[in-house]
Amino acid sequence: QVQLEESGGGLVQPGGSLRLSCAASGSFSSIPIMGWYRQAPGKQRELVAQITSSGITNYANSVKGRFTISRDNAKHTVFLQLNSLKPEDTAVYYCNAWNPQGAYWGQGTQVTVSS
Repeated sequence: QVQLEESGGGLVQPGGSLRLSCAASGSFSSIPIMGWYRQAPGKQRELVAQITSSGITNYANSVKGRFTISRDNAKHTVFLQLNSLKPEDTAVYYCNAWNPQGAYWGQGTQVTVSS
């Protein structure tokens, strides 16, 4: 089992920045893939970014060049740096972890981009 705890959401003006963190705990040997998804009101949950334990990354087209995902394997933590934020980035951001035992989700953290 993997438990995920997110932090770092909040209210920011357009053009601003935020940094999200997600720490994994529990009983596991490894987490090959960690990532972030988001869900805006009335929309489906969508992938934002993923990173493998070897550092290979994948981004949604809408965030390429603005968001950066990274991870600390020793601390089982994944980060998402959000720059040049736009109102359409407003959503609940969910941390995700995958290993052969299953897929796990955090409780979500709200990001609101508004002037």
